[in-house]
Amino acid sequence: MQVTWHGHATWHVEVGSTELLIDPFFGNPKTGLEPEDLDTPDAVLVTHGHDDHVGHVGAFADTTVAGTPEVVGHLAEQHGIAEDDALGFNLGGTVEIGDAYVTMHRADHTNGMGEGFVAPSGGSPAGYVISDTKPTQVSDADSTTFYHAGDTGLMTEMRDVIGPFLEPDAAAVPIGDHFTMGPMQAAVAVDWLDVDYAFPMHYDTFPPIEQDPQDFANEVAGTGSDAEVVALDGDESYEL
Repeated sequence: MQVTWHGHATWHVEVGSTELLIDPFFGNPKTGLEPEDLDTPDAVLVTHGHDDHVGHVGAFADTTVAGTPEVVGHLAEQHGIAEDDALGFNLGGTVEIGDAYVTMHRADHTNGMGEGFVAPSGGSPAGYVISDTKPTQVSDADSTTFYHAGDTGLMTEMRDVIGPFLEPDAAAVPIGDHFTMGPMQAAVAVDWLDVDYAFPMHYDTFPPIEQDPQDFANEVAGTGSDAEVVALDGDESYEL
């Protein structure tokens, strides 16, 4: 499995021959790419309806767009996404997309949609656990699993459900503070998730969320976690 960070919360995940794009927002200072520079992914996953997460969904309207029914329905109206390409599923559900198994879990955040957030709420925001094997209650040491936490605060489900049962090997967690967790709470999340690799995201995009990822690395070390903090440059890839 290969993961690539395009800045903010935008990730490209390759699972076998399947390519997934999460929260396409290329209007951030960490990426040098435009949406048209990417090959069309097999699916676009959206965590919630805020503009800095769905800003470039329209550039991928001819592929599958997946998320909660409320968010996907709103985006389908806004961008002319065909009914067959709108994949609505919900918290706790797992869908198979090519070689990938994608499980939706909630995130602690808000979810207004549209300009000024005046559209109806998109329901609960989400995060995604992406694996190359189907999640079961039997631990699979041979699987590779990546958790995109979405925009979230610290929540005990990371300790009680996502870590022990969905068993991510790596997690991308927001560290920007102000709108999400900051470095300290994100480090606690990494410790609770018991991952091998931790990727900081959702920072340095706007002045309120400017952070030094080394502060996050120091906080992770302070928890006693053995996780390796990998602070990617924009458009940089990592092989899990």
